[in-house]
Amino acid sequence: MVVIRLKDAIACVFTAIFVFALSLSARYTGAYAVFFNATPRLLPIYSVEREDKVVALSFDCAWGVEHTDAILNALRVGDVKATWFMVEFWTEKYPEYVSKIDKAGHEIGTHSSTHSYMSKQNSEEIRLELKTSSEAITGITGKKVELFRPPYGDYDDELIRTASEEGYYSIQWDVDSLDWKDLSATDIAMRVINGAKDGSIVLMHNNGLHTAEAVPIIIETLKNRGFTFVPIGELIMRENYTIAPDGRQKSAK
Repeated sequence: MVVIRLKDAIACVFTAIFVFALSLSARYTGAYAVFFNATPRLLPIYSVEREDKVVALSFDCAWGVEHTDAILNALRVGDVKATWFMVEFWTEKYPEYVSKIDKAGHEIGTHSSTHSYMSKQNSEEIRLELKTSSEAITGITGKKVELFRPPYGDYDDELIRTASEEGYYSIQWDVDSLDWKDLSATDIAMRVINGAKDGSIVLMHNNGLHTAEAVPIIIETLKNRGFTFVPIGELIMRENYTIAPDGRQKSAK
């Protein structure tokens, strides 16, 4: 019995050391590990644990600008600031829109350089994508880029870890509007309205066919329900946090 208990004690000590080492790694890199079937995995931020009714709207920019002015107008009328994730080739093709979005007071993050499946890339390729795409944005706005959204929502540990090492907060979403499927404005709005909760991050696209029509409905309805809107950079925690298995960022205190 003594031998068995000694083995159990040793196992507990090693487990504690392993968990402590992971927590230290997370604290220093900014990427936090969660466990799936005892396997540690790094996650981006899907939503944020908040005690107030705050949500963030985000728009991915990769192709076209036909509906972007209408979205910007809807956000202006609703007095809402959002976060826009821009691919490098989009940034280079539409610098006037990058400037317009920035001057309207919105936040801009990178959506990669080539809009590739970045889980298939090595760390050097990832770092290059982040570097050049951010430089393209900063060259127009003069502002540092701190947020990164992986294309297609595709990621692995290396991508999240590398982005964190380069100083980026990797951002996903917990409410998907599916506006890229050309749903009606009502369907887009209802998906967002029904899915939104405290600390939600909403995914939309700058060139969705009916996105601009849905935005005013979303803003008005959620405001009537007591919600307020902030950019993602104001929603997330910058330090002393953990990420739950569902991607919800929570205070580590």
